[in-house]
Amino acid sequence: MNDTAEIRAPVNVLLVDDQPGKLLSYEVMLSELGENLVKASSAQEALAFLLKSDVAVILVDVCMPDLDGFELAKMIREHPRFQKTAIIFISAIHLSESDYLRGYEAGAVDYISVPVVPELLRAKVRVFAELYRKTRDLERLNVELERRVAERTAELAEANTELERRVEERTAEREQALAQVHEMQKLDSLGQLTGGLAHDFNNLLMAILGNLEMMSRRIGEEDPSRRLIDGASRAAERGAALTKRLLAFARRQELRPEPVDVQRLIEDMSDLLRRTLGPTIELVASFPDDLALVHVDPNQLELAILNLSINARDAMPQGGKLAISARRETIGPNNQRELAAGEFVRITVNDSGLGMDEATLKRAAEPFFTTKGLGKGTGLGLSSVYGMAKQSGGAIGIASRVGVGTTVELWLPVAAEAERRIVAGVAAAATSECAKTRACSILLVDDDPMVAETTVGMLEVLGHRVKVASSGGRALEMLVADASVDLVITDYAMPGMTGKELARRIRETRPNLPVVLASGYAELAAQDDSGLPRLDKPYALDKLASVIGAMV
Repeated sequence: MNDTAEIRAPVNVLLVDDQPGKLLSYEVMLSELGENLVKASSAQEALAFLLKSDVAVILVDVCMPDLDGFELAKMIREHPRFQKTAIIFISAIHLSESDYLRGYEAGAVDYISVPVVPELLRAKVRVFAELYRKTRDLERLNVELERRVAERTAELAEANTELERRVEERTAEREQALAQVHEMQKLDSLGQLTGGLAHDFNNLLMAILGNLEMMSRRIGEEDPSRRLIDGASRAAERGAALTKRLLAFARRQELRPEPVDVQRLIEDMSDLLRRTLGPTIELVASFPDDLALVHVDPNQLELAILNLSINARDAMPQGGKLAISARRETIGPNNQRELAAGEFVRITVNDSGLGMDEATLKRAAEPFFTTKGLGKGTGLGLSSVYGMAKQSGGAIGIASRVGVGTTVELWLPVAAEAERRIVAGVAAAATSECAKTRACSILLVDDDPMVAETTVGMLEVLGHRVKVASSGGRALEMLVADASVDLVITDYAMPGMTGKELARRIRETRPNLPVVLASGYAELAAQDDSGLPRLDKPYALDKLASVIGAMV
C-alpha cells in the first residue's frame, strides 16, 4: 500500500479574523491536519497574501471592521485565480436567511457558527483541502485527455461532418461538467465523464456503421460507390477503436481477456505510437512469423504499450530509438518471476534514453511515484502496466542503466488451443447465423431515434418483424397488448427505467420471453449482474444475427 499522506505537500489554509484570540484558537484546532495555516487579521492583509500565493481553503469572519466577510469574499471571487476557491464563513451572531443567501451569492460554500466545534471545523477544512488536491490532479489529467481526444477527433472529421459536430458538443459539455466535478468529486469523476462520452459516441457510430453495412449489402461488388462506403466504414471503425482507448485510459473498460495477436495489435497502433513519439524518435518493431497468440484484454495491452512508449519518449528528449519485439518462451516451475509453469510470450520494449539509477528503478512501479516535473506525470502509468500483467496471469521486469537506456519485459500467457480454435471459427459461425435464424417478432426499446431507426433497418434485413418503444414504460404497455413478441432488445441506459430494470419487470409477467441488453456504456458490466445476453454498440449485422439466433 502506498502511503500518499506522507509524501503529499501541505496546502495553504487562510484564516481571516480581526481578533487574534480567534485566529489562535482556529490555528490550534486545525494544526493536526498538517496543512500550512496562514493568519490574516484584516481583509487587506488577506488580499495581500492571496495576490502572492495559491490557497486551498479560506476561513473568513463575517463581522470585521473596514471590510466585512461578505465584501471580502466578493472581491476574492472577482479574481480569476480564486473563482473556485472554497470560502467558509464563521459567524458569532445569528444570521437570517437573507444573510445566508447574501453569503452564498458572494461566493461562500459553507457556514460555521460560533462556538466552533473543533471536530466539525477540521472535518470541513479537511474535505475542501483534499478536494483542492484532487482538482489539481484532475486538471493535469484533463490536459492530456483533451490532447488525445483532439488528435483522434481530427481524423474522424473527414468521415462525417455531423459526427464532428456532435463530438464537439459533447466535448463542450464535458468541459462544463468538469468545472463542477473539480468542486464536488475526486479522481474517478474523470472516468465517469469519459464513460458518458463513450456512450453517446457509440450511439453515433452505431447509426453510421449500421447504415453503411446495409448500403454495402444492397450494391454490387463492382459498384463505384462501394469504395466510398468501405472507406467511410473503415473510418467509423477507427472511431470505435478510439472509444475503447478512451475507456481504457479512464480505466472504465470491462476486462475481456481473449486470444490476441501481439504483432497485429502493435502494427495497428503504429501510427498512434509514431505520433506519440514524435519525429526525433525511431520506432522499430520485429516479431517472428510464428508468434503465438496471448491471453489478455487487447485494450489493456494496447494501453500498456502506449504507457511504456510515453515513458520512453520522455526519457529521450534529444531523440533516440524505441524497439519493440516479442518471442515465445517456456517457463518452468519455481521461476524468479513467480509465474505459473507454462508457455508465455515475452514482449520487450527497449529505449535508448537517459535510463534510471538503482534507487529510482526500485520505486519505478510504485503508484504515484514519478520523476517527471509538476504536471508532467501522474505516477500511475507503469503501475497500471504492472496491474494489467498481474491480472492477466503474467509478470513484468525492468532493467535500466543511466546513459544507456531502459528495457521493460512483459510476460503474458499463451492462449489455450481451444481459445484459438474458437477465435478462428467465430467469423464463419456469425456469417452463417443470418441464414439460420427464423423470422421473429421483435420489440426494440431505445430512447435514441437515430439508433432505433438504424437497428430496425438491420432487423428487417434479417427478415424479422419489428416494433419500437422509446422507453421502458411504453415497452411494458406494448407487451401487455401484444403477446406475439418473441424477443426484446433493449438499450441499457435510458431515462426513467434502465434496460436491466425493464428486463426484471418483463420476467415478472413473461418469464420465458428472451431479453437482450444493448449498450455503448462502459459501466454496464460493473452494474449488470442479471446474466442477460449483451450487444455492445456499435455492433455489426452478423453479430446481431448471431445473438438473435442464440436466443430464439
